[in-house]
Amino acid sequence: MIELEVALRSSDLSYTPRMSSRTKTLCSFLSLAALLASFSTRAQSADIDVDVELVLAVDASRSMETFEQKIQRDGYVAALRRKEVVDAIRDGIHGRVAITYVEWAGSNVQRIIVPWTLVDGVDSAEKLATALDQPIPSTQSRTSISGAIDFSSTLFDNNGFKALRRVIDISGDGANNNGRPVAEARDQAVAKGITINGLPLMTRGDFYSDWAVKDLDLYYSSCVIGGPGAFMVPVNSWDQFPEAVRRKLVLELAGGSPTMQKADWLPSQKLPLILAQDKPEIDCLSGERIWQKRMQDWESR
Repeated sequence: MIELEVALRSSDLSYTPRMSSRTKTLCSFLSLAALLASFSTRAQSADIDVDVELVLAVDASRSMETFEQKIQRDGYVAALRRKEVVDAIRDGIHGRVAITYVEWAGSNVQRIIVPWTLVDGVDSAEKLATALDQPIPSTQSRTSISGAIDFSSTLFDNNGFKALRRVIDISGDGANNNGRPVAEARDQAVAKGITINGLPLMTRGDFYSDWAVKDLDLYYSSCVIGGPGAFMVPVNSWDQFPEAVRRKLVLELAGGSPTMQKADWLPSQKLPLILAQDKPEIDCLSGERIWQKRMQDWESR
């Protein structure tokens, strides 16, 4: 709204436009909106095209002993320094990928160890490997695969990269026993176009046997992995881990369609690979049920 102020002068009648306070507020708001839209457009146009955005979500729950944590880290460090992994990155359409490394435990325990990093060759892969090659932080209680998936899903938002493939890579040695049901988290992530791959670690010692879910590989196949081209690589002993990580990264970064294999039909050294389509009947709440039973047994003592 513009008010006209009438000013009498010696020789003429002039009209001087004057903005009301409401008009000034509206103009300021429109200017701010236009500025924010401009920033948003520039931010989107500045996103770097990559072949895949990959979240490496690694189990850091209390069942993982310090030496096991170190084996995990060392496995990823070694894999990033392998020629096959770098070649898989370079062979993509853009020849570059974005990777972030996260450790998780309970539903509210996730920590970003290495933020989103562009990897496009030997030097940048080495930079990421060096960033990972650090002292291991303390472990935390409970196992929430659903929390890891939910947290990892948010990391793709406004991360500065743009890819047709967004992948969360979950590695862990147990079933979900904290937070919402894992299948719900998996399905919600898949609905957003995210693929979830798995690295089930069937390496637990006798101390944790009462907490373990039988056939963790089948649990991962039925309850954890999902989305286009999803797969997992079961690990039965820690000496297999470095090779399992290397193989898994090559498949994830290259974006090929792996050949169907089943764990029970191959020797352990063959590092079997199971696809998401191979889903046996598994109780996806088995981890929660084991936790509840153990708590009841403990309270009854």
